[in-house]
Amino acid sequence: MCQSSEFGVQAIYRKPLGLCFLVSIWNATFNFRTCQTLVLVLTFFSYTSYHATRKTTSIVKSVLDPKKEESGFIPWPIPNSIHLFYSQQWKPLQTGGWAPFNNPSGTAMLGVIDVAFLSVYSLGMFFAGHLGDRLNLRLLLTIGMVGTGFFTALFGVGYWLNVHSFYYYLLVQIFAGLFQSTGWPSVVAVVVNWFGKRKRGLIMGIWNAHTSVGNISGSLIASALLTYGWGWSFAVPGLLISAVGLIVFLFLPESPEVVGIDKKDSLLMPSRTGNDEPLLEGKEEKIKGQAVGFIEAWGIPGVAPFAFCLFFSKLVAYTFLYWLPFYISHTAIGGEYLSNSKAGALSTFFDVGGVFGGILAGHISDHLDARAITAASFMYCAIPTLFLYRAYGSISLFWNVAFMIIAGLFVNGPYALITTAVSADLGTHGSLKGNSRALATVTAIIDGTGSVGAAIGPLLTGYLSTQSWSTVFTMLTAAALMAGLLLTKLVATEVKVKLRARRSSRSEESII
Repeated sequence: MCQSSEFGVQAIYRKPLGLCFLVSIWNATFNFRTCQTLVLVLTFFSYTSYHATRKTTSIVKSVLDPKKEESGFIPWPIPNSIHLFYSQQWKPLQTGGWAPFNNPSGTAMLGVIDVAFLSVYSLGMFFAGHLGDRLNLRLLLTIGMVGTGFFTALFGVGYWLNVHSFYYYLLVQIFAGLFQSTGWPSVVAVVVNWFGKRKRGLIMGIWNAHTSVGNISGSLIASALLTYGWGWSFAVPGLLISAVGLIVFLFLPESPEVVGIDKKDSLLMPSRTGNDEPLLEGKEEKIKGQAVGFIEAWGIPGVAPFAFCLFFSKLVAYTFLYWLPFYISHTAIGGEYLSNSKAGALSTFFDVGGVFGGILAGHISDHLDARAITAASFMYCAIPTLFLYRAYGSISLFWNVAFMIIAGLFVNGPYALITTAVSADLGTHGSLKGNSRALATVTAIIDGTGSVGAAIGPLLTGYLSTQSWSTVFTMLTAAALMAGLLLTKLVATEVKVKLRARRSSRSEESII
């Protein structure tokens, strides 16, 4: 236990043991800015490790089910009579793989495992958000990370134990999804506890690069370890996230009061001028405020439209997350098929685009002060990009990478914006009247709803891809369109506000 004084009253706070150790051994001091930096770094690597473990399955898919598909393809679904005029080349079925996934229904079985993981993840998210506003966030995050690491590694253990039971892998992924669900509500709530509203879109856009960095690092690690056996592709990321989880337990201060920092500090409180809103309004209100209920949180203006927009946005993003390496390895690019490891490495360019997309969307939304307009615009731009990637991505590696980066930018931009800045804005909405105990709940509602779409996308892809990848891309295009349309009312409201503000500004200028 470490002691500190706040508001002139001696209070006792349970600081992270690692911080207490540094204070006692090195006489180190942790001011507000230092703690902010520490929080950003730890939560960044925390969720990076979450996504690194999540990406592993997509890399190993092509090893478990090594069938090759058509090398030539039609960019859009067309009648079978016209389809006969196209020259199609087929690669023979490769031998090998891993039972039970190396049979004709193997692709669909892999899709079922994905949807089992994501379904439990999305359902668990709602409960995790409820717990996050009531329990110690640092402890909840640590349990989630260590549990995720254990079950991720357990999936790989099936390789060494020669396990060929579909239900073994299904059950392991279900538990992995349950533990993963604690991550996002926890890290967002911790970050928002330390940062105000000003420049939130840009800050969180940069911070949210952990999603793409995790996907990239997970892809590279899993691809590199495939040479030694696919079990290592699960075991090593599982050990890494467990190690990061222990570091989080030792050093993460989940809120300013944990380290005895006055929440009324001017560094913490954002300016009350302009469009800024206070994130925290004093200790008294926070103590009196009760944790917001699930139904009440749904009633916060903007939560429902953004939640359902994220449903379709994550449907697109997670289809790429789980199936892009598989799609690349099963599609001839420049007339040649890539190996599983090369396909996994190439797929990281989608996440490279995602890094820029998250930062760009955050910056634009801050500059325009228009979250809905930014998110909807990105989703509409994703529609032609998806068509171009499907139609012309097989011409050469250059065009495949180019269209993949652009697709990642437009698909992951609104996904990153909604799950971070928008969730934080709504979790501290003015209708809550200063009650800040809604952050994890609102975050869980928005991302949990989105995760339902994330479960449906990969599941449908597992079945639709056995018929035609063109059908898959039709589904993705329709989802992107729906994501944009769901924000139409909010976009109209933001446009009206902008026009009213411009007319008011012109009126003032004319008076002067």
